[in-house]
Amino acid sequence: MPTERTETQVRPGVEADLEALTDLYNHYVRETPITFDTAVFTPEERRPWLLSHPVDGPHRLMVATGPDRAPDHTPGASGERLLGYATSSAFRAKPAYATSVEVTVYLAPDAGGRGIGTLLYRALFDALAGEDVHRAYAGIAQPNEASVRLHERFGFRHVGTYREVGRKFGRYWDVAWYEKDL
Repeated sequence: MPTERTETQVRPGVEADLEALTDLYNHYVRETPITFDTAVFTPEERRPWLLSHPVDGPHRLMVATGPDRAPDHTPGASGERLLGYATSSAFRAKPAYATSVEVTVYLAPDAGGRGIGTLLYRALFDALAGEDVHRAYAGIAQPNEASVRLHERFGFRHVGTYREVGRKFGRYWDVAWYEKDL
């Protein structure tokens, strides 16, 4: 029987993934402080975000899909279940920041601990290898030990923490910032 790792496919995200990507992100909006968005999105509201991640250039979207083993999910473009995604996005809007990206990974709630985040980041950083990108940054709402471990495994180092920078669910949250040379 094949393992989850060999059954998981990683590819660039496409328009047909929009509903599944939106559903996955909305889980984190509703249930966790991992994102500081506080209102869920419709797929149409998320379309500009999707379109800001083309298949080339420094701002990418990689998705992981696998066989459907969950009774309640939204399939991705391939008809398989969306297990997660990773992105590189603009770090800041000003031109001098153009060679820096902010990266992130979101996994389906039951997809953690299977190496999917590692597969996604490996594909993302391989795709960025030929781009004019100097540094990658990741902001991790605290506490989130799994995300810290993933980022450190990829050579990110902690550079500082913004204390109580976001308020969600009636409390303040810290965000630890990590950077990686590319």
